[in-house]
Amino acid sequence: MNNFKERYANALMNTFGPPQLMLERGEGAYVWDAEGRRYLDLLGGIAVNSTGYCHPRVVSAVSQQIATLGHTSNFFTTAPQLELAERIQGIFGAEGYPADEVRTYFANSGAEANEAALKIARLHKPGGRVIALEKGFHGRTLGALSITHKPAIREPYEPLPNNVTFTPCSVEGITEAFDADVAAIFMEPIQGEAGVRPVPREVLLAARKLADEFDALLILDEVQTGIARTGRWLCHSDTVRADIVTLAKGLGSGFPIGACVGIGKAGKLFTPGSHGSTYVGNPVCTSAALATLEVLEGLLEHVAQTGEWLRHQLEGIGFAVRGRGLLLGIEVKEAKKVAAKLLEEGFIVNTPNEETIRLAPPLVITARELEPFVEVMARVVA
Repeated sequence: MNNFKERYANALMNTFGPPQLMLERGEGAYVWDAEGRRYLDLLGGIAVNSTGYCHPRVVSAVSQQIATLGHTSNFFTTAPQLELAERIQGIFGAEGYPADEVRTYFANSGAEANEAALKIARLHKPGGRVIALEKGFHGRTLGALSITHKPAIREPYEPLPNNVTFTPCSVEGITEAFDADVAAIFMEPIQGEAGVRPVPREVLLAARKLADEFDALLILDEVQTGIARTGRWLCHSDTVRADIVTLAKGLGSGFPIGACVGIGKAGKLFTPGSHGSTYVGNPVCTSAALATLEVLEGLLEHVAQTGEWLRHQLEGIGFAVRGRGLLLGIEVKEAKKVAAKLLEEGFIVNTPNEETIRLAPPLVITARELEPFVEVMARVVA
């Protein structure tokens, strides 16, 4: 397998650049490459592998389901689809929402969940503008890209869907952008691709107040932060209530599933024919998600405590750390060089920019497994 980079270049489009490794198997928080070398995965497929690799509960659920019923069209429903939608109602109810007012549209990814949310915003106020935050990221499909701020990935595909206003992440910025033409404001509780930067509490509260004042929807993108990543089911729920919440990544333990969750009126604007997709809510992916939620229900406190322990350890050796739970950004110089050194030492991390190492490991990871990483951070960076 030594020629995997050449084979990759000859067979796949160059959308991701040359692969760093050829991974062969995984277990818990670890993966092994084709040479048999073990790595502690502190990225988790970019916050996706929430239950780790090959969790027996997920493997069992998926295996049983695919041997029973793998796919149906959405002219029909299945038990896993219904049970997952009801489970999401329960999660939102536990986080302070009126559970009976929660409705879910399943998608295949976070970008697709955000596309659905954008369409609901158009139905809510036809022709209305959408406000999005500078440095925000909501996906790479054309609709989601229209509310993604980074010029380098947005501008090559212009003209994009218009009526989007980008504003600084401040009370003053969003206040200035709001008027009666605004249909929705999109924001992440923690801006992951910006370097794990939490949106200030006062900005979230101001967004809710302005949305109410101008009859707009508050749409919170929890694709990366939701589903126990920050030690809560929903990162925002101790601060504010949204009209729409989008979820994905950690929801399916690596199986492609997202969710656009509408509350109240926002959950009832779609009608037959207004949206759809072939694979959404299929029984295999919804079975994976049900098993994932079952595992994560017992890990919320563990995630919060492990994240705080790791933050304390890193700050103790001189690093500034941002984020919450097990979504952390570590400030470093020359992040790409640091990440390359860490990979040599057997740790997989990510660099959303040149000043940040992003950590989003499997939520089953333990402090004992993390101790060697803290030791290497002290040595490698020094």
